[in-house]
Amino acid sequence: MLSRRRFLGAATAAWACAITRRPARAIGPGSQFRISQLAIEGTNWNPRPTALRRLCWGVEKRTAIDAARDPVVVKLNDSALFHRPFLYLAGDGDMPLPNAAGIDALRRFLTLGGFMVIDSAQGAASGAFDHAVRQLMEAVFPPPAKGLTLVPPDHVIYKSFYLLDRPVGRIAVSPTLEGVMQDGRMLVAYAQNDLGGAWARDNFGNYLFQCEPGGERQRELAFRLGINLVMYALCLDYKADQVHVPFIMRRRRWRGMGGGGSAVP
Repeated sequence: MLSRRRFLGAATAAWACAITRRPARAIGPGSQFRISQLAIEGTNWNPRPTALRRLCWGVEKRTAIDAARDPVVVKLNDSALFHRPFLYLAGDGDMPLPNAAGIDALRRFLTLGGFMVIDSAQGAASGAFDHAVRQLMEAVFPPPAKGLTLVPPDHVIYKSFYLLDRPVGRIAVSPTLEGVMQDGRMLVAYAQNDLGGAWARDNFGNYLFQCEPGGERQRELAFRLGINLVMYALCLDYKADQVHVPFIMRRRRWRGMGGGGSAVP
């Protein structure tokens, strides 16, 4: 399993080898950040086939993370589900509820440290996919556990790398993220604004979908949110440490790029 601790430990080892000019022995493709994409049978689980590749390209170019471009497709009954900390589930329609073993596997993945992003490509704030997501979350976290709740605007996920004040994607139908929280950690982030639709490009580099109503500025913010989600999966809430607050507040007052957030080094 490529845990956050192992991933960050590998990055530290690479830095140490760089400054001592000695070859790294434990660094290679196995230490790269890679997204797992969840395939649930009976549904269109890959509505934006190029989206994750483009997101990982952005992660690699904008951060110090060595990211593999192509996701690994996993199913709930695969042991590979537990190999990576970031799980992505997308859809644009109805989604059958997995069997009891699949529900249990997803619950173990999330409670043992995994992080899942659910991305609706349906183009509306409600519908068949939204209903299926809520049914899935209720099955994974049955009462009295709390299911999906609104993510507050001051949550660390909005400042894990970029400073953001709202979630957007290809569209802007929902002004908030929803999430599943447990012991102060976000286990699931649910976005209804079609993040993948904002990221997706064809083989010639052309974006496949227009972003409405904010155009290319909205697309940029969708990439920033995606990178924030990746950083949160790897680093959790270290940005919530009070030592960062004065610096973050100064950066929030400086909106040199027209609002919506600036990069936090």
